[in-house]
Amino acid sequence: MLKEFSQTVLLLVTGLFPIINPPASALIVLSLMPHATPADRAELAWRITANSFAILLGSLLIGAYVLSFFGISIPVLRVAGGLVIGIAGWNLLQKPDDADSDDETQALKARKSDGSLASKAFYPLTLPLTVGPGSIAVAIALGTGSPQEGPSAGHFLGVGAALIILCASIYTCVRFAGDLERLLGTVGTQVAMRLFAFVIFCIGVQLLWLGLSELLASVPLK
Repeated sequence: MLKEFSQTVLLLVTGLFPIINPPASALIVLSLMPHATPADRAELAWRITANSFAILLGSLLIGAYVLSFFGISIPVLRVAGGLVIGIAGWNLLQKPDDADSDDETQALKARKSDGSLASKAFYPLTLPLTVGPGSIAVAIALGTGSPQEGPSAGHFLGVGAALIILCASIYTCVRFAGDLERLLGTVGTQVAMRLFAFVIFCIGVQLLWLGLSELLASVPLK
């Protein structure tokens, strides 16, 4: 049981951590919520962490069955996720730098008061920017590939421990993204936001291309 536990933890952490990339995800959240207060970021960190845990757990346990039930393939999932991520990156690239921070702060408070901050924490901050189609696809593949002999106590404990490690890293990075903002300064933060916006756009195009390539390869040639 200990061997299976350790193997499951290592498999999930090494397979999912590079794709989720919590430090980069934290900077993405920072670029989307540049004028959020520390209290807002703390709340967002908890919500994003909880949402990520639920999505990863669902993908590991029942993700393959859900996609099969609705007839959705992994390539289609990548195409849809690539479109969403690409649009989010493009919108960030087009966002003006001279927006009034006071107006944004007041708008943020208004959104928080009517409960829409929670919905924004799920979309797009959790899905697809933190836990996107790539993470879901990998989680589904790992969930259907082990253990071969069926579920066991060691496997379930390993899944829980791996998710705790991944989600703890997500929370830590998102929660203290403001410290990085203070370290970079105003100009450095704006430059970093533009760079990560371009990276987000490229990630979306890459996912879109991967999905399209697989779909085109599946078309029979006469």
